[in-house]
Amino acid sequence: MDVKAIRQGAAVAESASIASLQPDNARIVETSIPARLDCLRWGGFHTRVVAALGITWILDGLEVTLAGALSGALKESPTLQFSNFDVGLANSAYLAGAVLGALGFGWLTDRIGRKKLFFITLALYLTATAATALSWNVASYALFRFLTGAGIGGEYTAINSTIQELVPARYRGWTDLVINGSFWIGAAIGAIAAIVLLDPNVLAPDLGWRLAYFIGAALGLIVFVMRMWIPESPRWLMIHGRPEEAHAIVDDIERLSTRHPDHQADEIFPKIRLRMRSHTPLGEVARTLFTTYRQRSVVGLVLMASQAFFYNAIFFTFALVLTDFFGIPSNDVGWYILPFAAGNFLGPLLLGRLFDTLGRRAMIAATYGISGLLLAVSGYLFSIGALSAQTQTIAWMVIFFFASPAASAAYLTVSETFPLEVRALAIALFYAIGTGIGGVVGPALFGALIDTGSRNSVFAGYLLGSALMIVAAVVAWRYAIAAERKSLESVARPLACVE
Repeated sequence: MDVKAIRQGAAVAESASIASLQPDNARIVETSIPARLDCLRWGGFHTRVVAALGITWILDGLEVTLAGALSGALKESPTLQFSNFDVGLANSAYLAGAVLGALGFGWLTDRIGRKKLFFITLALYLTATAATALSWNVASYALFRFLTGAGIGGEYTAINSTIQELVPARYRGWTDLVINGSFWIGAAIGAIAAIVLLDPNVLAPDLGWRLAYFIGAALGLIVFVMRMWIPESPRWLMIHGRPEEAHAIVDDIERLSTRHPDHQADEIFPKIRLRMRSHTPLGEVARTLFTTYRQRSVVGLVLMASQAFFYNAIFFTFALVLTDFFGIPSNDVGWYILPFAAGNFLGPLLLGRLFDTLGRRAMIAATYGISGLLLAVSGYLFSIGALSAQTQTIAWMVIFFFASPAASAAYLTVSETFPLEVRALAIALFYAIGTGIGGVVGPALFGALIDTGSRNSVFAGYLLGSALMIVAAVVAWRYAIAAERKSLESVARPLACVE
């Protein structure tokens, strides 16, 4: 029998099931949408999703890299004249904005849908990034960085939710890690931009950094077009009273994809029964996160907080270490970021598939533990002056080859181990708390440590980051969920599910 005919017959049967159940049973829908999405092999639709969503992380990588690479230029700017503390404070403002943006937009993502938030948060990002280029003092720069962070923070929740809900289960881990790892493509773009724009032979000191921020705004405009490729999450629609629309989207996805060989063309997929709802009350969200799934919440918080401190503290002050301790001119910092970015992108790309084969627990524990131990060793070598700028960069490249998939795995863990109705808010909450604990404090702390001029003081900060990663590795090995190659609904049953 023709595969398309079988699919169309299933669609008619499911639509009939929806119609018969909806009037008499308090809007209960019986649907096979999750199973249908998970049975597909990788296709052109999934590639377009990865491209359109990965752009956001490229933008974030661009933003963070510019903030680090431009720190020397901001200090030399005749208008701004930043101190090291001002640089750390502005970077902390960016992260604080990301925290609050994630919380506010995360709540809206679960309430009004993933796709609408894409455009709201992107508009905020574009506006704020362009405004950053026009900053006239420390306060204005910090404010615009705060608003830029709010836009990016909101993107995290909608995008990680969408990745989980559109990508088949067998590819979910690798896809999530690679998309999050694409941050470092943006980092490379930012580094190259910094090399050119901060060259005093090309542009005046107070002009180059301003043009650098306009690059981010220009790239963001491209995303508006690419986002048109992404439909609303069918999983979200089927719960929020729009099952027919969800069914139509899955039909379109199936027309662009083929079933994985593990699934026969005439296979009858299992269905789940869901009671549709317009939203999930915050009281139910709190019970789900802190009572029903308390252990998973602890794991998510530990992973988020440790990687946030580890990453933000080190990377936001990357340029300061190179300029203050190794005497690297600020306009040359970009050359050192390129190999650093390469290690960070290659880690998820090459290790990502192991998260779907060897499993989540083993790989999360390994990547967190190895990166923590390597930071402690390289920090000691830095403290005794055994490293040059080049060998320090190589050490960071190796460390973050493991730390990058570890950090991405924190988002993967939080986004796939909680029910659909609270997924975006869970990502937002643990990102916010983790970044608030580890990320906002980290850059300011390291900025102050670097200001002391003491290598031992900086080493103490590295040891703190190392200890946090090793603790996270132990927690993951003991308590993380083996979610590899499993449907989201089997990992965490939707709150709307009925027997």
